Amino acid sequence: MSGPARRTAVVGGGIAGLAAATALAERGVDVTLYESESYLGGRVGGWTTDLQDGSTMTMSRGFHAFFRQYYNLRALLRRADPRLDCLTALPDYPLRHSNGRHDSFRRVPRTPPLSAVGFVALSRSFRSRDLLHMNPLAALPLLDVQVPGVYTQFDDVSAYEHLEILRFPRAARHLAFEVFSRSFFSDPSHLSAAEMILMFHIYFLGSAEGLLFDVPNAPFPKALWNPLAAYLLRQGATLHTSTPIESVSPAGDGTFTVTTSAAGGRAARYDAVVLALDTRGLRTLVNRSPRLGDAGWRERVAQLRPAPPFLVSRLWLDRPVAPGRPGFLGTAGYGSLDNVSVLERWEDEAAHWAARTGGSVVELHGYALPEHADREAEAKRLVEQLARVYPETGAARIVDARHELRADCPLFPVGGYDDRPEVRTAHPGLVLAGDLVRTDLPVALMERAATSGFLAANALLNQWGTRGHPLWTVPTRGRNAALRTLARRAPGRRAERS
Repeated sequence: MSGPARRTAVVGGGIAGLAAATALAERGVDVTLYESESYLGGRVGGWTTDLQDGSTMTMSRGFHAFFRQYYNLRALLRRADPRLDCLTALPDYPLRHSNGRHDSFRRVPRTPPLSAVGFVALSRSFRSRDLLHMNPLAALPLLDVQVPGVYTQFDDVSAYEHLEILRFPRAARHLAFEVFSRSFFSDPSHLSAAEMILMFHIYFLGSAEGLLFDVPNAPFPKALWNPLAAYLLRQGATLHTSTPIESVSPAGDGTFTVTTSAAGGRAARYDAVVLALDTRGLRTLVNRSPRLGDAGWRERVAQLRPAPPFLVSRLWLDRPVAPGRPGFLGTAGYGSLDNVSVLERWEDEAAHWAARTGGSVVELHGYALPEHADREAEAKRLVEQLARVYPETGAARIVDARHELRADCPLFPVGGYDDRPEVRTAHPGLVLAGDLVRTDLPVALMERAATSGFLAANALLNQWGTRGHPLWTVPTRGRNAALRTLARRAPGRRAERS
């Protein structure tokens, strides 16, 4: 970058903020990152907690699957860990329903379109007569998902309604498509069908990596964010944790004043600002910054809503779960329980505790809970359901437990796509990043956060005449020409129920 380094504030130290800060610092930008929590990583962060047995452990917001289609997130992590030694592969993505049905992605071919065909052929939830009852015309658009066109076609219908239109087998629905919906912390009846269909494209017909994934082999701070923070410091960035921002105020010369919420409200001037906040954080900061953005943009931000609450319960048990239990199991039909993880199967800290005590570290997730969910009551239900899934835990004593009830993931409601804020704003020096941001690319979840961070940085670098960073995604439309031709036979936007 020619001339003096541009001073840029990145507000938010989650995946999106870290991606933006990294991309800017690598191009010589003078970056200061502000994070309100004491740790980096946002919803994938972690903090220490002391157990009653005297152990110091790391608690977090829970299990995250690092799918192999997360190209840009993996590129970010490679800055500090070129071989991604921080990640380890889980051998399968098993799914189990309370009615006894179960599925697996381990043996499903990864080359499209064999991936989709193989899942149907190998799935125990699909029966041949189920396929005969499906609506083939309604299914044709799945063969050629185009981004962002998928939102024009399907954003005004819910995931649940679209599955009804497809006449998708109910047993397979719980173990296949609904796993995508629940990963957005949303009930299928409230999630845009476009997001569910996009996930189908990403994992089945748009990529050759399939639905197998990796997980960090140590707690998130140790495996991911401490090494990346050290890399950022070597790039000349300044990192401020435990530093919430009170307001951001644009000046007439195109610069911005960023004021912290600490006593006395310290203010600093920057050439540009990246807002990489969650839904409530962005709404709150914009509300406290009355000169930020135009009226239409402020209204769009004000209308953003978080997804329903979710609960993460981590249990330290006095005895091990059965040896054959997988590291991760997706569940359906067990009330509010959506998945079970056995952390000592992959995480070193949990493995050391289990080896020392003879116990197990088990984590339970419950998504899309009632708006005013009671943490203790919901945690009790999850533990009760665990005993149904893994009966040997019913006799276990809980040595200690931590329960995190949160409601800060973005909601992707029916008809909400057009109102999502984009990376660019009315201020040339102000950009947004985060998984709530509209990117018009086939990305989701953590990969959407990382991609948006790079997009935000590239938008600023482009203004300053500096080369941006390359981005990788699965194709923005169906990969197979024959399937694309078949998809064009679909009669309209979507078939009516019949």
